[in-house]
Amino acid sequence: MDRALPVVRLRVPTDEDAVAWHRVFDDPDVMEFHGGRSSELSVYEELTARQRRHDAERGFCLWTMVAEDGQVIGFTGAQPWPRDWGPTGEIEIGWRLGRAHWGRGYATVAARMTLERLRAAGVTDVVALVRPGNERSIAVAKRLGMELAETYPHPLLQEEVLCFRLALEESYAG
Repeated sequence: MDRALPVVRLRVPTDEDAVAWHRVFDDPDVMEFHGGRSSELSVYEELTARQRRHDAERGFCLWTMVAEDGQVIGFTGAQPWPRDWGPTGEIEIGWRLGRAHWGRGYATVAARMTLERLRAAGVTDVVALVRPGNERSIAVAKRLGMELAETYPHPLLQEEVLCFRLALEESYAG
């Protein structure tokens, strides 16, 4: 039995979205694979500002996910891999969703929208780095057609981070 896909809209993050992201992600379950606890509001203020710059310069960023009712529920999008370990120089796709919205298909729908926007921006390949045990994110990566390609040692944790890859073929209208 197919369920209806959720309606979600993506927008370039606003100043106000920093507050919304801080609120939505202030949950130990959401942050389990992202340091275990929410970051300070200033971190989200810097992150949303950086995403606005990415969108202006590259045509893509981590977009704010907005549900049909107008509620901010998380983010999805892509940015250059921001660390000095792992797939340096590559474009990483990612998603993070508030706990109340898990299991409804939002992350997958929004990530598919992201792939289309990346194709339009001329991006040819993406990676997704996922910590072992993050089965929800692994499932989203696989639904997108991504395949586990390699692992990278995490510089602070005693684990290998999973690196999924996907080549973005040109879409042909026809």
